[in-house]
Amino acid sequence: MDGNGRWAKARGLARIEGHHAGAISVRKIVEETRRQGIRYLTLFSFSSENWGREAAEVQGLMSLFKQYLDSELEGLNKNGIRLRALGDLDRLPDSVRDALDRDLNNTKNNIGLDLILAVSYGSQDEIVAAARKLAVRVKEGEIDPSDIDKELFSKSLWTSGIPDPDLLIRTSGQMRISNFLLYQLAYAEIVVAPEFWPEFHEESYIRCLDEFAGRERRYGLSSEQLAKADLNA
Repeated sequence: MDGNGRWAKARGLARIEGHHAGAISVRKIVEETRRQGIRYLTLFSFSSENWGREAAEVQGLMSLFKQYLDSELEGLNKNGIRLRALGDLDRLPDSVRDALDRDLNNTKNNIGLDLILAVSYGSQDEIVAAARKLAVRVKEGEIDPSDIDKELFSKSLWTSGIPDPDLLIRTSGQMRISNFLLYQLAYAEIVVAPEFWPEFHEESYIRCLDEFAGRERRYGLSSEQLAKADLNA
C-alpha cells in the first residue's frame, strides 16, 4: 500500500494525513474483497525498514494502527473476518501489541475472510528466522538436514498455514517488491497500479483483478503443456 506520504505532499498536507486517508482505502478494499469472494487478503502495513522513519511519523503510524484495531473489531466479527498478523511483533509498542493480540484472539474463529496484516515485517528477516529455526531443529536432532525441503521450509515461515499469494498489487506505480513475501511470491502475478494508495478504491481494485483474470499462469510450463493438461483433466 504505497504512496500515502506522496499523496499528502502533493496536497500540502502532513504525511500522517496521507496515512489517515490510506486507512479509508483499507476499509474499502477489505469490503470489496469480501464482495468478490476472495479468501485471503494480505496488506503490507508497516515494514521493518519503516522503523527508521522520523520518530514523529512512526509514533503517528502506531497510534493510527491502534485506532484501527480498536475501531474495527466489531466490524471484523460482524463480517466474519479473521485477523492475522505477520512480522516481528515484539517490536510493536505494548499498547499496540495488546490491541493486536486482543483482535487476533477475538476473531480467530471467523471463516469469511482472512485479513492478514504484515506489520513490522521484512521478508529477508522472515527467511533468516526460518533458516535459524530449522538449524536449531537439526542441532537438537529433531530433523536431519536432508529432511529440509520446500514444504518444510514453508512451514517454518511466518506465513505457515496461509496459501502463497496468487496476485501482488503494487500501488503508486512503483516497480519493486520492497522486501515483501519474497519466497511466497515466486509464482504470483504482479499488477502495478498508478494510483497512490489513498486514491486506490473499488474501481481500481476491480481493474487489477480483471487484469489478473486475463493472465495465463504457466508455472514454468509452456502454453502447449498447459493446454494438454487441461484436455486430460
